[in-house]
Amino acid sequence: MMQAGAVYEGQYFLGTSIARPCIAKKMVEIAKAEGADAVAHGATGKGNDQVRFELAAAALAPELQVIAPWRQDRFREEFPGRAEMIAYAEKHQIPIQASAKKPYSMDRNLLHISFEAGILEDPWYDASAEKAREMYVLSVSPEEAPDKAEYVELTFERGNCTAVGYHEIAAVLKELGYKGALTFNTNDHAVLSPYWVMKVLNKLGGRHGCGRVDMVENRFVGMKSRGVYETPGGSILHFAHRQMESITMDREVMHLRDGLIPKYAELVYNGFWFAPEREALQALVTESQKNVSGVVRVKIYKGNIIAAGRKSALSLYNPEIATMEADPTKAYNQNDATGFIALNALRLKVAARVHRGK
Repeated sequence: MMQAGAVYEGQYFLGTSIARPCIAKKMVEIAKAEGADAVAHGATGKGNDQVRFELAAAALAPELQVIAPWRQDRFREEFPGRAEMIAYAEKHQIPIQASAKKPYSMDRNLLHISFEAGILEDPWYDASAEKAREMYVLSVSPEEAPDKAEYVELTFERGNCTAVGYHEIAAVLKELGYKGALTFNTNDHAVLSPYWVMKVLNKLGGRHGCGRVDMVENRFVGMKSRGVYETPGGSILHFAHRQMESITMDREVMHLRDGLIPKYAELVYNGFWFAPEREALQALVTESQKNVSGVVRVKIYKGNIIAAGRKSALSLYNPEIATMEADPTKAYNQNDATGFIALNALRLKVAARVHRGK
C-alpha cells in the first residue's frame, strides 16, 4: 500500500482500512486451526469495517459463517447506541477506553489511531482546538511541538524503507524497547524491520505534530462520516517515498501509477484487499518500484514534513542536462523544442479556427 502511494480521497492514509485484512486473515487462520465454523466481529452495521472483515473472510474462507451482533435486531434493542454500551460496561466493570467524558470511538494500530463518533459527529467542532488536545495519543499539536526542526534520513530499497538515519537512533530505539543488536548500512543508517521503521517514525513524527488529519469522508455504505486521524510515522513514510520516486521513477510509469492511486485506495478502503483486481494492480505497483532505491532526507517541524534532499545511484535526474547553463553533454538541443511545440499546438490551432469560424 505504501509502494502504491495510496491515500483515500486525498487525505486519509488508510490506517484502519489496511488493518482489517490483517486481522481477518489471522481470524480465519485461527478458525481453521480450531475447527470453527464461524467468525464474529463487533463492527457496527453503519460502518466500513463490517464490509472489510466479511469480504476478507469470503475471499479466504467462503465456508465460514460470519456473526455480526450489531446487525441483529435483538442486540440493537438492548444497545441502541454507544451510550447504552458504555453504561453497560461501566455497570459490569468492563474496562474500555470510551466513557461519558470521552464520548468518541478510538481505534489504534501500528500505523495510526482514529477517532470518530460522539462529539466528532458535528463537522463544525474544532478538533484542533486546545480543549480537544487531550483526545490525541500519538502526537502533540503543532503548537506544542519543539521550536527547533529535526532531520531524519530514510533508506529505500525497491520502494520499501529498510533503514533510518537519525542522530540519536540508538537512544530512540532503546526508549521504544528495542532489544536486538543494531546493524548499520553503508549510509550509516540503522537497518530495521518494517515494524521498527514505523515505531521510530511514529515517535519522531509524533514529537513534532506530524500526520494529523481531520476530514469528512465517503463511507462505502453510502453515508458521509467525519473522522480524525493521527498517522505521524505513516505521513513521513508517504512523503519520503514520493521524494524517492521523484528522482528514480520514469515519468510515464509514475503518471500511470498515479492515475491508479484513487482506485487502489478505494479498493483498500472498501475492503477488497484480497480481490483479484487489487492483486492485479499490485503487480503493476511492484514493477514500478524496482528502481525506487536510495536515500531521502526530510526535515520535520511543527506538523510540517519538508524535503531536505534525495540521492540515488539509480537517479534519473541529470543536472548537466537540466542545467539552465551550457549543456556539456549536448544531449538536449533547444532548437528541437520548436518542432515539438509546433506539433503539439497543431490540434489547438485547428480547433480554434473551426470554433471561431476562421
